[in-house]
Amino acid sequence: MARCLVFFQIYFLVSTVGLPLPLDPAELLQLGGEVGGGWLSVDPADLREASGDFGGFTRAEPLAVYLPRGAGDVAALVRSAYSRGSGLRVSARGHGHSISGQAQAPGGVVVDMSRHGRRAADEDEGRKRALPAYSAAVGGHYVDVWGGELWIDVLNWTLAHGGLAPRSWTDYLYLSVGGTLSNAGISGQAFHHGPQISNVYELDIVTGKGETVTCSETTNPELFFGALGGLGQFGIITRARIALEPAPRKVRWIRALYSNFIQFTADQERLIGQHGGRRFDYVEGFVVAAEGLINNWRSSFFSPQNPVKLSSLKQHTGVLYCLELTKNYDDANAATVDQEVDALLGDLNFLPGTVFTTDLPYVDFLDRVHKAELKLRAKGMWEVPHPWLNLFVPASRIADFDSAVFHGILGSRTSGGPILIYPMNKHKWDPRSSVVTPDEEVFYLVAFLRSALPDAPQSLDELARQNRQILDLCAEAGIGAKQYLPSHKSQPDWEAHFGPERWARFASLKAEYDPRAMLATGQGIFPPPADSSAPLLSDS
Repeated sequence: MARCLVFFQIYFLVSTVGLPLPLDPAELLQLGGEVGGGWLSVDPADLREASGDFGGFTRAEPLAVYLPRGAGDVAALVRSAYSRGSGLRVSARGHGHSISGQAQAPGGVVVDMSRHGRRAADEDEGRKRALPAYSAAVGGHYVDVWGGELWIDVLNWTLAHGGLAPRSWTDYLYLSVGGTLSNAGISGQAFHHGPQISNVYELDIVTGKGETVTCSETTNPELFFGALGGLGQFGIITRARIALEPAPRKVRWIRALYSNFIQFTADQERLIGQHGGRRFDYVEGFVVAAEGLINNWRSSFFSPQNPVKLSSLKQHTGVLYCLELTKNYDDANAATVDQEVDALLGDLNFLPGTVFTTDLPYVDFLDRVHKAELKLRAKGMWEVPHPWLNLFVPASRIADFDSAVFHGILGSRTSGGPILIYPMNKHKWDPRSSVVTPDEEVFYLVAFLRSALPDAPQSLDELARQNRQILDLCAEAGIGAKQYLPSHKSQPDWEAHFGPERWARFASLKAEYDPRAMLATGQGIFPPPADSSAPLLSDS
C-alpha cells in the first residue's frame, strides 16, 4: 500500500509541475528486486532537506529523494534514467555542505548518499564496512569506504581498527568522502601530504551511463583523475580507497601573531618548505582585526592559566595575522616535543609575547570545528546563510591581495566569520586531476568563511557584494586567482576558469562519461538536454 501511495504522489508531482514523467515510478521502486534495493521518498521533510544546503541562499526542490542501500542501486537509478533519455537530473548529496546549490536537482532526483552509511551501521557494522588493510603495492595501509561516509566516521573506524587515520584532512570532518574528493579536500596538512585527492588509491564510480567503473592511477586513469576534483561531472563516487598512516596520540597546537604581512607570509612559506622530521605537521593562518582580537582573545583555545601578554598590541590597529601550527607526538617522543617546537619557532618573526600553545588529543584537534559548531547551534547561529568565497591566490601576488582586499575592500574589518590564509606546494597536487590551481609552485588558500547573522552589521547582500568586489578586483588586477569550490554563472565563465586546454579535456570527459549531462547539474557547467531528442554531448 505504501508503495502505491508513493507511486501516485510522484505521478501527481510530475503532473503538477508540467514535466514529462522521466521514469516509470514503479520501475524505480523495484530497484534491487528481491534483495530490497533502494527507494524513493517524496516525504516533504526529505524534499525540504534536499532543496537547500549549507550556503543557505539557494533552494531548488527535487521531484524525489532516492535512498540507496548500495552502489548497485545508484547504478540502477542512473542507468534507467540514461536509457530513457528523458532529461532527468540526478545529483548525489552527502552531508549537504555545498554553498551555492551544487548538489541540488530541481525537478530531478537527489541521491541521498548519507543514508547508506547510517543504515549499514545500524544493520551490521562489522559485516558492511571494510577493515583497514595493508598493501605492499602502495607500501602502506588503506581503507575502502562508502562515498557518502563522513570523514569523522572514517576516522573513528580506522582508529578503532589498528590505530590508523587518513593522512590529509579538511578542517571540518562532517563532510562526505565523495563530496571532498569531488573538490580537493584541503587543510593545514596539504603542504606536506597534498590534498585529500592526492591520498586516494582507487575509486568506484557510477558514470552518467549507469556503468560502475573501478578506476585508479593505472586502471581507467582518465576517469580516476578526472573525477578527483571533477565537481561530480563524470559520475557518482560510491567507493574510495583512502591512504592511511599510524595516528599520533597528541598534538601541540600553537598560535602566534604578526602585524607585518610580509613577515607573516615569509614565515609560512619557510615552514611549508621544511621536510623530514624537523617540520610542523600543520600550517595554517587567519586574518583578524586587531581590536576584535584584543577584546576576544580569551576564546576556548586560550587558557587563563597561560595568558598571552597583549599590552604590546595596543599600538597596532587595523589588521593582524595569526599563524597556526601543530606538532604531532606520541608517548615515545613526548619528552622532546618542547625542544623540537622551540627550535622550529626560533626561526620565526612573530610579535614577542604573542605565542600560545596548548596540548590536546589528536582526535580533539581534528574535530575542533565541530565543537565550535555545537556552540553556534546552541545559540541559533549555525543554520544561517553562509556566502563563503574560497580563492587560490599565487604567492607572487599575495601581498597585492592583502593591500587591496584586507586593507581596501574590507577596510580592516574582519567581522562575520573566519578568514583563513595559508600556502600550499603545487608539486603535492597531481596535475592530472580536474582541480584548477594557479600556475606557481606556491599558492595560497584565502577563504572568506563568513556568516550572515540576524541583526549583524553586514547583511547577506553586503557580504555577497564584497565577494563580487573581490572577484572583480582579482580579474581587473590580473592577480591570477582561481576559485576553490567554484561557482560560476555561465559556461564561458567555466571555460575561463579552466583555461582552453583543461576545458577541452574536461568537456571531452563529460561527453564520454555523462553524455546526457544528467549529473550534478547544480554546478551549472553543462546545461542538461531537455529531452531524448536533444543530441548527446558526444554527438555535438
